[in-house]
Amino acid sequence: MSGTFVGMPAFPEAARDAVRDTTLRGNLRHATHTIRAKRAKAVAEVSDWAALREAGRRIKDHTLLHLDRYLEQLEAAVTAAGGTVHWAADAEEANRIVARLVRETGESEVVKVKSMATQEIGLNEALEAEGIRAYETDLAELIVQLGEDRPSHILVPAIHRNRGEIRDVFRSRMGHWGRPAPEGLTDSPAELAEAARLHLREKFLRAKVGISGANFMVAETGTLVVVESEGNGRMCLTLPETLISVVGIEKVVPSWRDLEVFLQTLPRSSTAERMNPYTSTWTGTTDGDGPRVFHLVLLDNGRTDTLADEVGRQALRCIRCSACLNVCPVYERAGGHAYGSVYPGPIGAILSPQLRGTGSAIDASLPYASSLCGACYEVCPVAIDIPEVLVHLRERVAQGGPVTREGNKVVLKPAAGHGAERAAMRAARWAFRHPGALRAGQRLASRTRRLHPRTLPGPGRAWTGSRDLPAVPPEPFRDWWQRTHGGQDGAR
Repeated sequence: MSGTFVGMPAFPEAARDAVRDTTLRGNLRHATHTIRAKRAKAVAEVSDWAALREAGRRIKDHTLLHLDRYLEQLEAAVTAAGGTVHWAADAEEANRIVARLVRETGESEVVKVKSMATQEIGLNEALEAEGIRAYETDLAELIVQLGEDRPSHILVPAIHRNRGEIRDVFRSRMGHWGRPAPEGLTDSPAELAEAARLHLREKFLRAKVGISGANFMVAETGTLVVVESEGNGRMCLTLPETLISVVGIEKVVPSWRDLEVFLQTLPRSSTAERMNPYTSTWTGTTDGDGPRVFHLVLLDNGRTDTLADEVGRQALRCIRCSACLNVCPVYERAGGHAYGSVYPGPIGAILSPQLRGTGSAIDASLPYASSLCGACYEVCPVAIDIPEVLVHLRERVAQGGPVTREGNKVVLKPAAGHGAERAAMRAARWAFRHPGALRAGQRLASRTRRLHPRTLPGPGRAWTGSRDLPAVPPEPFRDWWQRTHGGQDGAR
């Protein structure tokens, strides 16, 4: 996976800078609180939400266990419908395929539907290197692109921007990319939306090539599905002569019946809507209707490696609803940029280290970017146990061990900087296995508690730098129990 933001520090350092930005924190707090309150209300309307959630989990797990079969079925169905399927093992291969397909059309411009897969592989930058300019058409992605910024949220990539900042971006940058912003543009949402509409309409009417992702792929018919709220995606999917879709292999579902479950849970979990305003589906090509040429690029880029991990593979259930971001206290304060990936928040903290590995400082730090409060698991519409995977990945970072990389079994060495943690865990394991030593240590800690420092020295400073050191009680629990109850288990 090539989606690391170049020059990004590890999460703790990036987050430390982010929490000092009061404007950013205000933007995030307002947006996430609003979205999650609306989501809670929308979900409460559904009497069988728990059953839908469980159905989504089971469908995804079944599909992942039989992914090879469903991908072959999908390829056959897409081909029979007039499309062409390409397989990309990694980001470099996917970018090479897409660039070649665009060059073959003779075009030097493309319009794009919002796609996290293309962000993951750095497609825009790869196309630019080939002399091809990609125009983002999703409103939030347009804001990010015009501002030479980075996305910070799965659903609302420009969530870190307020209306005044967006107005300034439109005024200063729209003219460099096409139709300039209207004179006297204010920060009124209606005026901002109209400025974007006028700017994008020229792109839609001129473009001959469209690039998309997909929310789902239906194996039985070869149908791709994009759900959105603006209609810009549908313009990209229907007006160009050539459509190229880059989709992660985990997005396949077996049947239309399975799709029905996700078309109920995704909109309520993401935009708090009963259904998406625009749900676009296409199956290959049809004469006189939509693009004349359709290419599907199936992207691996670390997904089969993730699939090999029995605990971590549940991250591949993700349907990119962003509900976990909107309830996460860490994301709300640190923002999406601190995660150094196009996948921010709790899901990014478990997905990015699996797709990219834990070799870099930022990827090794992501499993620790959580309080383990469990709110993310509670709202996930496909029941991904994110805290479980976080702890699993923390063990991998601190202890190393066997993993799959590029289809090969390798043994990771423990990440640097975790020697003190490993030593502390080994000491704790020894103490718990020797009750006498544990009891003596507890009594010694209680009797010397007035001498204890308020913060830990050495490597422990990283822990107490953001936490209070728990106070030691006047006596161990065992001694208190013996003194007050005489050691009798039946005493009340």
